[in-house]
Amino acid sequence: MTMASSTESASRMNPEALIAAVQRLRTEIGKRIVGQDHVVEEILMAMVAGGHALLVGVPGLAKTLMIKSISDAMRLDFRRIQFTPDLVPSDITGTEILEEGANGARAFRFVRGPVFANIVLADEINRAPPRTQAALLEAMQEHSVTAAGQTMRLPEPFFVLATQNPIEQEGTYPLPEAQLDRFLFDIRVGYPSETEEVSILRATTGRGGARIAPVFDADEAIALQRLVRELPCADVVLQYAAQLVRASRPADPRAPQIVKQYLRWGAGPRAGQALVLGAKASALLAGRAAVAPSDIQRVALPVLRHRVLLNFAAEAEGVDAERIVQALVAAVPAPSSALSA
Repeated sequence: MTMASSTESASRMNPEALIAAVQRLRTEIGKRIVGQDHVVEEILMAMVAGGHALLVGVPGLAKTLMIKSISDAMRLDFRRIQFTPDLVPSDITGTEILEEGANGARAFRFVRGPVFANIVLADEINRAPPRTQAALLEAMQEHSVTAAGQTMRLPEPFFVLATQNPIEQEGTYPLPEAQLDRFLFDIRVGYPSETEEVSILRATTGRGGARIAPVFDADEAIALQRLVRELPCADVVLQYAAQLVRASRPADPRAPQIVKQYLRWGAGPRAGQALVLGAKASALLAGRAAVAPSDIQRVALPVLRHRVLLNFAAEAEGVDAERIVQALVAAVPAPSSALSA
């Protein structure tokens, strides 16, 4: 690398330039995606925090297009896996094939599967059987794949962005709690407003979609993840995150009544890690140099709603996890000293 290119690379890696690049990323995605600002923001927060995201929404809400648009705005290797009931683990991780060389000798060669990419779109992940879903577990947690007797590292950065349809249950397999816990965020994709829907109709029934220019590369994504880790977080904010997680457990004496009444199990320690990392990403993307309790509150829903287990009473009375998390945030007091910081 020449001195000039090294200087240019360093200038691209300073915090101000990286945050400005994220703003350009938002602009590029907005060329193709109308509305859904909070969904795009939460996906970006999960990615800069180094985590995976699950997008849950009914068909036709552009979940797959949203993920594809984000990948188009980044100079990263992208692969899409369409999950189906007949998908097997080797379709994801790869398989060995027997090859014959020029001298007639035969040897096995491992052909890498689509999981060997920077961004992996797991489309309709709940349509594959548990054995195939489990093939993603090591990749999501360890960023590696064990196959053909060896462990292979996945390219960095590595993100799994999965979609799930909540209304069709026939031919689907619910994700086990262990796999759900691997997702940093559970993001809910709702219907657009009337104005946004008109804009969608105008954009998608014309001559063609907008072209997205890539603004991000792998080095910049890794540098952003490093910035998130380095962002300071006061002890009172860490304690607030821990109190929220602990209050989600029905056996905890400080758990609010709605938790004791409607939850079988609360969130584990990984939820606290996700709260802090998500809050750091929230602060960084907002251009702030420290984490505030409001950042913890901002990410509480996508972090906690898939990590609490409802009991029969909640299901019978139509109480969902979102309502419980909102009540939990209202019940646990935020540190006022950090709010004014």
